[in-house]
Amino acid sequence: MSVISQLSSQGIAPRVFSHCLKGDSNGGGLLVLGEIVEPNIIYSPLVPSQPHYNLNLLSISVSGQVLPIDSAIFATSNNRGTIIDSGTTLAYIAEEAYNPFINAITAAIPQSVRTVLSRGNQCYLVTTSLDMFPQVSLNFAGASLVLGPQDYLIKQNYIGDGSVWCIGFQKIPGQDVTILGDLVLKDKIFAHHYHIILFPPPRLYCIMNSHESYNMLKNRTEFMKTTHIFKILIG
Repeated sequence: MSVISQLSSQGIAPRVFSHCLKGDSNGGGLLVLGEIVEPNIIYSPLVPSQPHYNLNLLSISVSGQVLPIDSAIFATSNNRGTIIDSGTTLAYIAEEAYNPFINAITAAIPQSVRTVLSRGNQCYLVTTSLDMFPQVSLNFAGASLVLGPQDYLIKQNYIGDGSVWCIGFQKIPGQDVTILGDLVLKDKIFAHHYHIILFPPPRLYCIMNSHESYNMLKNRTEFMKTTHIFKILIG
């Protein structure tokens, strides 16, 4: 039984927790035992009776175009599924979806951008900003999670006047599991209900200073839906 379930069974806190992970190099963030009820948040149902936070991922879009990937690849079964996991640093995508995903991103950027491989990962030598990279949408049942370049690219090193940015989504050979880790979750507010996970609208990001986030939540009671909230600063 989870800590959230135990607190809920004792009437101490509701059966929901929210978190916002800082995306800078110092880490940290905010964990709230309670619900943030910002009115523009949208939600997606969890797959029931699973040991993880499994979601129904239906498709992936790059630059608004749905990729030609069989949605059955993402469906939850004994060895497949899509999981939200803040204990995973990067992100993993089902092996059968990996190449279409990489190819779509590469096709969307200017041909002048040099592509390189680093430890088997697709990387790009960028001499300007990341604005040339497309938006990616993870389309779930009832909601889409929109990712900017900073949500799927990781800076590796420098070459001359450019920076090498690599796709942060990995694949696990022989497995069709998709895991959305901190790379995707950072700087966004997620609320985990017993049956649903809430997604923030595109511009609802964390305040980068955790103490400011704490004070914002404490002072804006209309954004809370509970009588007892425990706030834990991470980092």
